[in-house]
Order: sequence, then structure tokens, then C-alpha cells
Amino acid sequence: MRPRGEDAAFAERLWTSLYFWGIPGSRPGSPAGGLLSSAVWWLSSGRGVVSVPWWLRVLPSACPGPRPRASLAFAHCFLLSRRPEPLGRGAPLLPGSRRTFSNEVGSKAVLVTGCDSGFGFSLAKHLHSKGFLVFAGCLMKDQGGDGVKELDGLKSDRLRTIQLNVCKGEEVERVVEVVRSSLEDPEKGMWGLVNNAGISTFGEVEFTSMETYKEVAEVNLWGTVQMTKAFLPLIRRARGRIVNISSMLGRMANPARSPYCITKFGVEAFSDCLRYEMYPLGVKVSVVEPGNFIAATSLYNPERIQAIADKMWDELPEVVRKDYGRKYFDEKIARMQAYCNSGSTDISPVVSAVTHALTSRSPYTRYHPMDYYWWLRMQIMTHLPGALSDRIYIH
Repeated sequence: MRPRGEDAAFAERLWTSLYFWGIPGSRPGSPAGGLLSSAVWWLSSGRGVVSVPWWLRVLPSACPGPRPRASLAFAHCFLLSRRPEPLGRGAPLLPGSRRTFSNEVGSKAVLVTGCDSGFGFSLAKHLHSKGFLVFAGCLMKDQGGDGVKELDGLKSDRLRTIQLNVCKGEEVERVVEVVRSSLEDPEKGMWGLVNNAGISTFGEVEFTSMETYKEVAEVNLWGTVQMTKAFLPLIRRARGRIVNISSMLGRMANPARSPYCITKFGVEAFSDCLRYEMYPLGVKVSVVEPGNFIAATSLYNPERIQAIADKMWDELPEVVRKDYGRKYFDEKIARMQAYCNSGSTDISPVVSAVTHALTSRSPYTRYHPMDYYWWLRMQIMTHLPGALSDRIYIH
């Protein structure tokens, strides 16, 4: 019996993934194709979960070649054997799964932080186009930044830019009062808060100063906490939504990114605690974990990367410079430059995820807007033993 409908589509995704990893028998028309096809359907139908021990015993011997390939294939089959969760209980297992949106926007008010550029800038325009009353928090409002000028150029009563540095308590309090006074009925509260403002950096632990660690945490983590605490009274009254922009690096760490990873892991923990506490009050909390969108957000360019690297090297203790050497240091910088030149330039998956979190009757707990490579890597690194995932991706 062959799979049909949704089962067939899911089986096809599994089949494609096996072929991608070069597993024998997955090539169309191969002698083992029929047997492997049946096994793939068995996994995709949900029955494969009980067969995991069999796959664990057989797959290494069935896949000649480097062990990581067999490990990846097994992990892939095991993880994808679980069907996507029902709407509202978590993000779809596979990127790009279908989502349902509600059209009941009305005049709901939403505040988005970090709207000078990148995700925040695009979110402000998109949510405005959907009918929301958007308050766009901009760090460079007073300096007349380009993003601010473009948003103000829309000349809409439903899109208002506001000077906002999420690290400054007085500016946060001022924005709360501005929003409250702009609502038709403040007692009914504000519908949504999107904590998007953030900064990033790179550098191995011994290359990174304590000042850098504190600077990144002040914006990414404590700024998120401060904004959330300030607006919770309004959000609670509306039984609204809080959407925190985290990262795939909030779920899995990466070399040379410890300042950023620490803060995003913190955002994940904060969001979970907040979700537990807000559930009885009717407030829904979601986390969006974008993949590699550096090329789209213009966080780095070659000149900025080199400037950060030069400053980092100049400030290193002499013992660190001597022990590592400039060659090792430059190799790590070159790797970071290559990473920054990669990634997706289309941020619409992130915008779509935030929109769904704000508009769906049953928003997901977590959203994973990322390409397939990073999604698979995140699943492996968060589900398999560290010794195995480290060998596959790190060492």
C-alpha cells in the first residue's frame, strides 16, 4: 500500500533528504529503491518510531563510507518520522509547512523595536499593510536615520516612528506613555509587542572582552526583559501577544559566537518562563528563531568585520596573541567573513512567522524561519548526544 495525500508528500520529503545525504538505494531506479521506499513510507506514516532500534542497528552497516553520513541519515529519519504537531502546540516540524492566519486585525496596536533596518523595518511596513496600528521603535529617530525617513515618508496615521533605545529606562517609560495616550481605549490595552531590537558580534572567548559581552547582553537580553515588563500591563488587558526574536543560535551554540549565543539562550529561557506565567491570563508568547539572514540584514560587511577584527587584535592580552598567533586569528576572521557572505537574502519567512504569531488564533510556541540545512543542523544538535553532533558539525 502506497502513501497518499499528505503522507505521500511527507514521504517524498524524507526520500529527498536520504538522496541528499547520498544513502545507497535512495537514487531513483536503484535496485534497492523499492525496499528503501517502503522503509521511508513506514517512517513517514508515523509507524517508524517503533522501528528506531532496528534502524540504529542496520543503518551503519547499510551505508558504507564515513560514519557521519550514516549518523546524519539516521538522525534525519528519526527526527522526521515524527509528524508535524497540531496547530498551536508548536512550530511545524518542517520549514514552510502550511499556516493559518486570522483576518481579525481591526485597529489592533503593535509595537516593534529595532525598526531602523532589517527585520524590524520590514515588519513595521508589513504589519501596517495588514491594517495594524504600528508603533515603530527606532534607535536613530532623533538622528534622522534612513529607515526612519522611509517609514515616516508613508505619511500614515497607523504607522508612527518613536525614538527608542531599549537599554534606557527613561526612553522606555516615555514610549509606554506615548502608546497609552495614542490608544482609543487604554483600558482595553495593546495587542502586541515584538522584541526585535538586537546587536551581534563575533570572536572566540579569549578574543572577546568583558565589555563586549556586557554590551551585547544589555541590548539583546536585558532590553527584551525591560521592554516586556514595561508593556505587560497593556498586553495583559488586551490578552494579547508577545513575540520575541531569538535565533537558531539561541538553540544551538557555535564557535566564535558566544556573546550572541549567551543572550539568545537567555531570551529563549525568559520567553519560556513568561509563557508559563501568562498562559492563565490569556497572553500568548512566541519565539521566532531565524536562521542565517546576515546577508539580508546588513549586520556585517567586509569593512565592518575587518574593523572589529583589528580592534579585537589590538586589545588582546599579549599572552593570548603570543599563544594563538596572527595566522590562527586571521583564519577565524576569514571564516566569519565567509559566513556573513552566505545565508538567505529573503527575510519574508521571518516576517511571515511574526505575522502568524500576532494574528493566528493558535500561534506556535516557536517558529523556525531558516533554510533546510540550518533546520536539520538545529534538530540534530538539540536532539542527539553532544559527542555525536560535535563530531558531525564542530570537530
